[in-house]
Amino acid sequence: MSLSVCLIVKDEEAVIARCLNCAAKFADEIIVVDTGSSDGTVAEVKKFTDEVYFYKWNDDFSAARNFSLEKAGCDFVMWLDADDVISDENCKKIRELVEKGGFDMAFLPYAAAFDGDKPSFTYYRERIFRRSKNYRFSGAVHEAVTPCGNIVYSSAVVEHRKVKPGEPLRNLRIYQSKLAQGETLDARAKFYYGRELFFNGMYLESIAVLEDFLRGDGWLENKIEACFNLNRAYSAVGETEKARMSLLRSLDYAPPRSEFCCLTGEFFIKKGEYENAAYWYKTALNCLDESKKGGFCNADYCGFIPNMQLCVIYDKLGDYKTAYDYNEAAGAIKPRDGRYLYNKNYFENKFKENNK
Repeated sequence: MSLSVCLIVKDEEAVIARCLNCAAKFADEIIVVDTGSSDGTVAEVKKFTDEVYFYKWNDDFSAARNFSLEKAGCDFVMWLDADDVISDENCKKIRELVEKGGFDMAFLPYAAAFDGDKPSFTYYRERIFRRSKNYRFSGAVHEAVTPCGNIVYSSAVVEHRKVKPGEPLRNLRIYQSKLAQGETLDARAKFYYGRELFFNGMYLESIAVLEDFLRGDGWLENKIEACFNLNRAYSAVGETEKARMSLLRSLDYAPPRSEFCCLTGEFFIKKGEYENAAYWYKTALNCLDESKKGGFCNADYCGFIPNMQLCVIYDKLGDYKTAYDYNEAAGAIKPRDGRYLYNKNYFENKFKENNK
């Protein structure tokens, strides 16, 4: 079985060779669609492939992605972003997955928001498709392919390692332009539009859009995430009770996730109810791994944050040994984190004083 790797790029001279060096280890064909680069991106790409195409950018990521898929000629197609990186071990896993075949769509973990070598944000993305099934992306922003067919999950991780900030208002501008033209957003686009408003500090507008999204049909994982976003948006505008109720609404869709537990623990810390807070942070440490359900998974809420907060709680309760142990558990996850190192020094000094 053969594999076409497809990318859409613009002004990615700084990272494109890094990505294509990885892709060359498992791809039978590399297809790159340039959407208007003004730097040396195209020259870098031509060092790896002659299949370079040009597409006039029209504020529609799906249209550009689908144009790239149409150029593919192998049994399977895989999409990448220019700032994606894949380790040698995971390149081998991808090659083995494709050679084995027997699937229509493969989901791979997408790791981002790195703290050193470890990602704090991971979620599964539909990544490799059987070309004969004619899968296509939809959505002008946050484009995706609707899952269907024989689906498999691989452990081959794709790392999204940005070296420059993106255009912060680009996605928001695209959504607002479409609304101004009279277009109606579907449920998925409405969810992401609400998130873009939140990320850009437009909290009241975000609340209105996300509340409207929750009243309609939508993917369960997006609804859970919308509840968490609403919790933060209501908190930002001082609506404490509505923030708390938004958090509780996530339980309409699924058992408590680690993020729910940590945000609930934060609520009790603010009230000074440390035993109640400890309960929720301990629960966060024992939540099931729900990553294969496709939702966003912030690993910090599964380990580092609850351990750090339990350290704070037991310090306030005067149980310094337990506080120290939780800080060490956090340090095992992020040994170079300044907060862990500060706490470690704090407890070592405290123990020295107590032993005098």
